Amino acid sequence: MEAINEIQERMARARGAFGEVKAEIARAIVGHEELIEQIFMALVCGGHCLLEGVPGLGKTLLVRTLGEILNLSFSRIQFPPDLMPADITGTNVLTDDPSGKKLFDFQRGPIFAHIVLADEINRATPKTQSALLESMQEQSVTVGGKVHRLPSPFMVLATQNPIEMEGTYPLPEAQIDRFFFKLMVRYPSRGELGRIADLTTASLPPAPDKVLDGDGVLEIREWVRQVPVAEAVKDFAVRLVLATHPQESQGDGALPLARRFVLYGSSPRGLQSLILAAKARALLSARPNVSFNDIRAVALPALRHRIILNLEADAEAMSVEKILAEALERVVEVP
Repeated sequence: MEAINEIQERMARARGAFGEVKAEIARAIVGHEELIEQIFMALVCGGHCLLEGVPGLGKTLLVRTLGEILNLSFSRIQFPPDLMPADITGTNVLTDDPSGKKLFDFQRGPIFAHIVLADEINRATPKTQSALLESMQEQSVTVGGKVHRLPSPFMVLATQNPIEMEGTYPLPEAQIDRFFFKLMVRYPSRGELGRIADLTTASLPPAPDKVLDGDGVLEIREWVRQVPVAEAVKDFAVRLVLATHPQESQGDGALPLARRFVLYGSSPRGLQSLILAAKARALLSARPNVSFNDIRAVALPALRHRIILNLEADAEAMSVEKILAEALERVVEVP
């Protein structure tokens, strides 16, 4: 009985924390409820997010507001083409100690923050983009042969613009795979546009309150990993990931779109993101275990950036979303 009460208390506290975060964000951001939920799920799963959308949809404002609401350090890095890796990670600077002796002192870069906004990440060169790889995977920075640990929790929220692609550098596949979610920022509806006009052309709203600190995030993160997953639900997630591989779509229940248009399917990180995100969704919904619907709900953001299409897909205007929709339709919950 004590264990059941403890689980219920955890679910209530996690859901309450998420509700407070949503309420504070709503004071500055109109709409994007699903997007906010997905970013929070990535945060409590220890993942990073890639946000894609045309300019003016509030990507930067959303991330900055999240940094203000959480009692965590926040840093924004603009990614112009002339940005260098040391501008992100920091560098050793020659200084004098009190005795006058010369020594190298490490000056930390803006990556040393709990939440890092990498704005317009695809405008920087691949050399600079790769400066984030170690940070995102190992939560550390190596400069001059010395490893410097980053604060915990640590999260990178990167934005990119799908238009105006001249002068941009697409992210390497290895780096894209390290993003927990790829989120599409949609255009607001008619009603939301009206509310945006009211909010942004009247008196400035008060600064949001801080509602969650680092210890709270780490505590919820531990709770997420303790949410149980039934063997049948886990197997459904595994088969869903395998369905994105063209070589796995040859026998019974073959997926024609994957076989025809996919060059490479999702990596194992896709499965990890799928199950962890489903656990977070179950916890934030105050449910004690992961359901098939949890897996389905997080499949698009967890897998869409991990599927590489071939040239025929480009010629036929085939999208990853259509391929994942076919997989979700054809992969049965219990074979």
